[in-house]
Amino acid sequence: MPTTIRLARHGSKKRPFYRIVVADSRAPRDGRRVDQIGYYDPRCNPANVRIDQAKLDLWLQRGAQMSQTVAQLLKRVRQSQSAASASIGSAPQHGEAEA
Repeated sequence: MPTTIRLARHGSKKRPFYRIVVADSRAPRDGRRVDQIGYYDPRCNPANVRIDQAKLDLWLQRGAQMSQTVAQLLKRVRQSQSAASASIGSAPQHGEAEA
């Protein structure tokens, strides 16, 4: 069964909310899914994205292909996490004077 990791739209009209799901590539966008691995809320500023990394790795090992949109979201999340960790790492340590 060819599987894809993609977005399934939920929420009401003009208020989108997406679940990041693993689904058969032949199934409809909001149809039957194999597993839910996260969500994406574009209405928050900045957009709120949560992905279960363990499940993502498991499905990628099993051969699931990510959609372009999910790949872009994942890339954006990883960039923001690395930027946040870099800014935390550059903060002065306890006992150090700021220059």
